[in-house]
Amino acid sequence: MTNDYLESAKKQFKYYKALGDRTFLQLEDEKLFWQYNSDSNSIATIVKQLWGNILSRWTDFLTTDGEKEWRNRDAEFEMN
Repeated sequence: MTNDYLESAKKQFKYYKALGDRTFLQLEDEKLFWQYNSDSNSIATIVKQLWGNILSRWTDFLTTDGEKEWRNRDAEFEMN
């Protein structure tokens, strides 16, 4: 049963990654950094924040819980 669940979870992750990849293929690079106004986030900023969140929460997910102390969440909203 555990193996079936793990395979199912991997399949779901790959599916959502494929959706994201196909979305990015439809965008010109400069559109990734477009902001509606100075208070809004670009697609690139949102993806950067999601990446940090997922990396933090899935690192050692079987032995630790939640956001890791090494994560610098504020830096995820800075574009350099």
